[in-house]
Amino acid sequence: MPYILSIESSCDDTSAAVLCNDRLLSNVIASQKVHEQYGGVVPELASRAHQHNIVPVVDCALRDAGIDKRQIDAVAFTRGPGLLGSLLVGVSFAKSFAQALNIPLIEVNHLQAHVLSHFIRTSDDYIPPQFPFMCLLVSGGHTQIILLHSHFEMEILGQTIDDAAGEAIDKAAKIMDLGYPGGPIIDRLAREGNPDAFQFATPQIQGYDYSFSGIKTSFLYFLRDRLVEDPDFINQHKADLCASIQKCIMSFLLKKFERAALKHRIRQVAIAGGVSANSYLRNGIAELGRKHGWKVYTPTLQFCTDNAAMVGIAGYFKYLKGDFADISLPPYTR
Repeated sequence: MPYILSIESSCDDTSAAVLCNDRLLSNVIASQKVHEQYGGVVPELASRAHQHNIVPVVDCALRDAGIDKRQIDAVAFTRGPGLLGSLLVGVSFAKSFAQALNIPLIEVNHLQAHVLSHFIRTSDDYIPPQFPFMCLLVSGGHTQIILLHSHFEMEILGQTIDDAAGEAIDKAAKIMDLGYPGGPIIDRLAREGNPDAFQFATPQIQGYDYSFSGIKTSFLYFLRDRLVEDPDFINQHKADLCASIQKCIMSFLLKKFERAALKHRIRQVAIAGGVSANSYLRNGIAELGRKHGWKVYTPTLQFCTDNAAMVGIAGYFKYLKGDFADISLPPYTR
């Protein structure tokens, strides 16, 4: 019955969690508001905020879990990918904590952690996915269709060849000057708009790979032409624009995912990553489940964004295998 402390610091959220086996005892996240005024994450400011937050966040996670640090059996940490300065804070803290208590370290891949978040147990009646199953991983930096044969045997069937889906949404929000982070803002405004009001071009990429740079460019040129005729076009059609661009991106995501799942005769599917909080995507995957009789797994909102609970569950499965990390391992950005 191992207790695992996990650390996540890959971007702009400082998070610590405690798990007992696969059961979550605590999950604390400190977000950084400082980036809002810049319209995106500033790496230097992010790493400084992590340094400020890491100790109180870990202390809070231990207190919420109701355990002493001496009860911890291993420390799991996000080694990458992510921002180098941010990762260094979490990696350095994890190494120091493990050395001080003479307990093993477990390195975790951030993307694998997102996918494995579906195995976090928060109640006794929860039944996790059964292998094989397929997951659509969608975040600000990554978009992948993954076929899982086991916890760490993940086959990438398709992925973005340029921008990620979340990045495209954030750029659309920036073009319309909606604020940061753009994804939740577009999702909120889209609920008041007509998703069929405007049409945007979608790429014709072979296989299961994605490309979102063309959608972004199509959206930019569309607005440029309209603004020449009417400078107030965005304000007048903000909700419809949000609904239309959201539908364009999410439908493109789901279409290829559906085709891949049918090809591989998968009966259980999941979504993961920050964009899995998007309401259109969540409703869309649920509709596909009803259409094809699939068992669908959508993460609770606390497990969509970057969090240490997902790092902890990945660390737990590595702990069972005795897959521990050397103290000398550096973080990696890609």
